[in-house]
Amino acid sequence: MNEIKIIVTGAAGFIGRNLVAELNARGEDRILLVDELGTSEKWRNLVGLRYEDIWDPDMLRQTVLNDTDPGGIEAVIHLGACSATTETDADFLLDNNYRTTRDLCEWCLRHEIRFVYASSAATYGNGDLGYSDADEKTPHYAPLNMYGYSKHMFDLWALKQGLFDRIAGLKYFNVYGPYEQHKGDMRSVVHKATEQILAEGTVKLFRSHRPDYEDGQQLRDFVFVKDAVDVTLWLARGGAPSGLFNCGTGTARSWLDLTRAVFSALEREPVIEFIDMPPHLQPKYQYYTCAEMEKLRAAGYAAPFTSLEQGVLSTIRTLVS
Repeated sequence: MNEIKIIVTGAAGFIGRNLVAELNARGEDRILLVDELGTSEKWRNLVGLRYEDIWDPDMLRQTVLNDTDPGGIEAVIHLGACSATTETDADFLLDNNYRTTRDLCEWCLRHEIRFVYASSAATYGNGDLGYSDADEKTPHYAPLNMYGYSKHMFDLWALKQGLFDRIAGLKYFNVYGPYEQHKGDMRSVVHKATEQILAEGTVKLFRSHRPDYEDGQQLRDFVFVKDAVDVTLWLARGGAPSGLFNCGTGTARSWLDLTRAVFSALEREPVIEFIDMPPHLQPKYQYYTCAEMEKLRAAGYAAPFTSLEQGVLSTIRTLVS
């Protein structure tokens, strides 16, 4: 690993691919990519990237478990995980999302490597307790699905061990942007809506099943992937602040706002149809998310966040070019 400076796990995934491209744009190509490509089309996300090597996740895990000296590694950006909120295999999620992250974190700490990892806004559950990333509030959150709980487990472990003065975690909210095509049903609504409009001329959104929200007025904190990448790399640099931080915009927008932005970017008039939400999703559905961003701002991150309309337009230009 002597030539490697940065390890990025989940590197062929959505945020990972955009992050590696930004590292390249900043002149860095001494990167070890870690991802499981299998037989999917995810490998296409690697085209055009510059890096030293790509490893299967098991290769990195064996290196970690053997406590191999990594040489001159400066940072590990750990984005790799099963991110499907519908995954029900709890044992798999515990191993893949929690234990692997813990092993990698401990390896980094032993070898004085900067460790930045992906948590998730799914750790906040239904939002009744708010969306504060303050350490004293973290133990009280109750995720609605096993994916969120597997992420929450690592946050709690790191907090209990007192590690947030040495590592950084990011609770990504609703990230959207280019290079999501491989995610299938887990793609953002920007991608799904674009596909529906081009194929059928209309977009289907879930009807609200709560009287306090009108159809399409369910709210999310949508964050453009470029902004998520910028925050992540800001925390990965030498001398960066440590802690567990939200990564959103601090502004909640509706699904109707998002959908109308997609129609506008495609230069079409909105045609929206509301459909019932599947019964099994209704108890686990979040009607409102909005990141509290004061902690990240207080840590020194001052860059503005991209507006929803600008981010959607930029995304769609890559999709239909």
